[in-house]
Amino acid sequence: MFDFSIEKTRKSFRKSLELLGVDYVDVIQVHDIEFAPSLDIVLSQTLPELSRQVADGKAKYIGITGYPVSILKECIEKSNIKIQCILSYARLTMIDDTLLSYIPFFKERNIGIINAAAPALGLLTSQGPPDWHPASEDTKKICSEAAEYCKGHNVELGKLAVWYSMQYEDVTTNLIGMQSLKLVHSNVDVMINGITESEKQVLSAIKDKYLSKLKVKHWEGFEIDNYWKAMKK
Repeated sequence: MFDFSIEKTRKSFRKSLELLGVDYVDVIQVHDIEFAPSLDIVLSQTLPELSRQVADGKAKYIGITGYPVSILKECIEKSNIKIQCILSYARLTMIDDTLLSYIPFFKERNIGIINAAAPALGLLTSQGPPDWHPASEDTKKICSEAAEYCKGHNVELGKLAVWYSMQYEDVTTNLIGMQSLKLVHSNVDVMINGITESEKQVLSAIKDKYLSKLKVKHWEGFEIDNYWKAMKK
């Protein structure tokens, strides 16, 4: 259950410091703000409490995260508390470039942009997404076909996805989850050496043959609807 109240925010932040074994962090973020009953709670309770933590020397910067980029923009526009960075996930990938249209807004306000989940939570990998992935079955099917094409050419789809998302210079940094040392090595290699010309050809081919067929390129609203349905049970 998401709880954005002052008391919960204070307790959660203290617990985070305890678990990390530190008494200070550079950035403290409000996670998945779209799940708040109302954005007003984030604006009137969560952010002011984090501002107090910054004033007490427990953190330096405040950030917000979420899947709908529009709510990140709205929060920044309405907030009396300075927000220094945003984390947007799976919205600047080979299938969804929604974040691009919001980058000028964030840059004009000197807000750091963290682009997370280049492989779209596993959707753009040869292994495929986990069972809980909220994308539609049609989206999963098309991405699976793209993955099979990559396998047929001895290319890892996830590698292409990571490289693709790293090409946007206006993004401050990219954040990618890694479950193995092999993935760490692969991502470092992509960052340093990029991809080969043959891999670029495969990337171009899957975009034309498969990903261009996607009618719905995101799953915005799906998780929120399921969350509130579950909360009413």
